[in-house]
This record gives sequence, structure tokens and C-alpha cells, in this order.
Amino acid sequence: MRAVVQRVSRAEVRVGGVVVGSCGEGLVVFLGIATGDGADATGKLAAKVARLRVFPDEDGRFDRSLLDTRGAALVVSQFTLLADSRRQKGTRPSFSDAAKPEVAEPLVEHFCEALRAEGVPVQTGIFGAYMEVELVNDGPVTIVLDA
Repeated sequence: MRAVVQRVSRAEVRVGGVVVGSCGEGLVVFLGIATGDGADATGKLAAKVARLRVFPDEDGRFDRSLLDTRGAALVVSQFTLLADSRRQKGTRPSFSDAAKPEVAEPLVEHFCEALRAEGVPVQTGIFGAYMEVELVNDGPVTIVLDA
């Protein structure tokens, strides 16, 4: 499981030109589920995201989390995070490490529910849809988390 987490001042995701999820100050979480991932990993990753100290305190140091700032999360499933270009002779990446949709979708939902259980407001994109994500990366701050 891999998450690319970006601190944002605002973000939204559209499907077919319609906004299906958005957040103000908080985190955009691009989430990729790998073959072999399970619900235990999603819960641990959600707790880590909720407590990830990437927001500045009064001195400008990274010392505050989503829970501290009462920020929100916009979670977008993204199987392409599991791309592997090392095994290919050409330039087309392999996605064989990504979990099948019927396995990945419930785990993405479990991650979102676990993040909500931590007290974080969560909105999402639509699993499997072609999405347009617009965000303002604040900092910029981008963290890659592997679970």
C-alpha cells in the first residue's frame, strides 16, 4: 500500500466535469492498494495520516497534524502509484503489483472509514473513474508513505 500525501490549501476532484469531492486546508491522499494488502494495513496507515505532523506551528516548524488543525482529507484511489518501470524493457510501466479492483475498492473504503474514525472529515473521488484532481499544494509539502 502506498499513499502520496500532499498538504493543500484547497482541492477538489471532478468526474465528468462535476465536483464529487473537495476539501479546504488539509491533505490530499492519493492511495494505491497493492496485491496482498489487507484491512489491518489500511487502519494503521489511516492513523499515521491523521497524525502526520506536516502543518506548521507558531514557529513555522512541522509540528501539527490534521487532528491538531481540524483539517480535512480528500482521498483519491490511484492504482498508478504501484507502477513499476524497472521490469520493462521499454517505457511502459507495469501495474501487476496493484490489487485487482474487487480487492482494492473495499480497502480504499476501509481506509476512508478508519480515517473518519480518527476524527478526520473525509471526502473522496469515485473509485475506478477517470478523475480530474485540482489542488493547491501548500508549501509545497508532499510525503510518500508505504505501509
